Amino acid sequence: MNEENKNSVAAPENNSDKKNARGAKEKKAKKNTGIKTFFKSRKAKKGTVAAAITALFVIAVIIVNIITGLLVDRFPNLNIDFTANNSFALQADTIDYVSHLEKEAVLYVLMPEDEMENQGTYFIQANRLLDKIKADSNGKIKIEYIDFTKNPAFTEKYKDIDWGESASTYFMLVTCADNYKMLDVKDCFEYDQDTYASQGMYQFTGTTIEQAVVKALLNVTTDDKTVVNLITGNNSQDSSGIVKLLNDNAYVVNEINLVNQEIEKDAEVLMLYAPSVDLDEDAADKISSWLENNGKYGRSLIYIPPVQTIDAPNISHLLDSWGMEIGGMAYETNGYYLVQSDNPFAFLTSYGDYFTEGLKNKNIPVVTFDAHSVIIKDSEMAHSILNGSEDSGILPENRSKDFTFGDGISGTPVSVAAEGLKTNDENKSSRVIVYGSYAMFASEIMKYNSFNNSAFFMNVINTITDNDDSGIVIESKSLDSAELGVTDANTKNTMFAIFVVIVPLVILIIGLVTWIRRRNK
Repeated sequence: MNEENKNSVAAPENNSDKKNARGAKEKKAKKNTGIKTFFKSRKAKKGTVAAAITALFVIAVIIVNIITGLLVDRFPNLNIDFTANNSFALQADTIDYVSHLEKEAVLYVLMPEDEMENQGTYFIQANRLLDKIKADSNGKIKIEYIDFTKNPAFTEKYKDIDWGESASTYFMLVTCADNYKMLDVKDCFEYDQDTYASQGMYQFTGTTIEQAVVKALLNVTTDDKTVVNLITGNNSQDSSGIVKLLNDNAYVVNEINLVNQEIEKDAEVLMLYAPSVDLDEDAADKISSWLENNGKYGRSLIYIPPVQTIDAPNISHLLDSWGMEIGGMAYETNGYYLVQSDNPFAFLTSYGDYFTEGLKNKNIPVVTFDAHSVIIKDSEMAHSILNGSEDSGILPENRSKDFTFGDGISGTPVSVAAEGLKTNDENKSSRVIVYGSYAMFASEIMKYNSFNNSAFFMNVINTITDNDDSGIVIESKSLDSAELGVTDANTKNTMFAIFVVIVPLVILIIGLVTWIRRRNK
């Protein structure tokens, strides 16, 4: 009885446990079945694949960006410039020059790199251009960033440089072996001069880092520099612009006063720049004898008269012996040549048949201002090198009150620059070159890339001194138009076809194919 009672009590308890255990197993089985079924389901497969593809794509984009960044840092030329004016690309002249460097050079930027880029967009631009200069130099150029205020050992190495107050404007030291040249902010960047004059602040408008670096490299890598003697003592006009141009192109310009000094033995060129006082007879004789060189020739004089007509019989006699004469003021009536429609004395010139070989862009004209005409008196000895149009004329010294510009036009182009040439039996020549205007070599004129004044002058002087390095003229770069710019018609049509037609069409086709395949499954 007791056992039966026990059995009758125990039986319900066992059944309940079994039932509970069976229910737990069923729930677990259902749970497992649900997860497995979900992952095996079409919905799960589609979602998982899509998520995986998305994740892989994001990871791939990140990896590609990292690799691209590393490659661009290592190889700056991989950084493609799409700006309208190639603001971050080197010009052909720069690439050509630095890629043919034979000597090693170091560019010391006189500030930490991060500090340089914090100076603003033009400094960032300059840094990118420096990276490309280094990359294109085939290992010949190195760049180092120096905080010279914390590096006395560096400044001690260059004792002749003023590291005082003026050092605040220093930007870069270009070195090659024992030669070096300091570049300041004004050399490497364009700025608003009115703002600087009134507020003492630099408001940058462009980057000239390419031109500055290339010319500095030319200067420090040239060992045998041509010597030019600049004649002083005749109340000459400011020649700083043309002297700087010569210095930048690896010429040595030394001033001499012919009253108490002799022409230097190694000088190849004499320059008399816009004197307001005539040479004395002894100085004129010194120049004539030096040019003749005992019949050996091989020397040159560059003469540029002042705007005002001066009484200069000794200079006139010297020029006459080389087949030339300074005439009245040249003017232009052809509107195509005029720089200012209301100023006939400021006009573009045409090249003659001389000194154009080696000129990199003959389509860019030389501009002249307030130029004297240069009269060719002996065509067997002298010839023109720069002219006005057939509608140009010469303003007579003693003109009548009823004179009109049409009265001075002869139908023959007026010469505003000419060369007198004497050659010996050994084909060695001496030259006298006359430019009718000194204003055409003012700093503010020569900096314009739309005029060929500096390039033509350097081409002439390189030719007469047998200097193979032609004048390097590189345009400044502004960021004002640093947007994506495509000006070529073929490029425009290609980009239109790719981005407006082909890419949308490909995306549309892929979308349709994907939709049809999913619908049919």
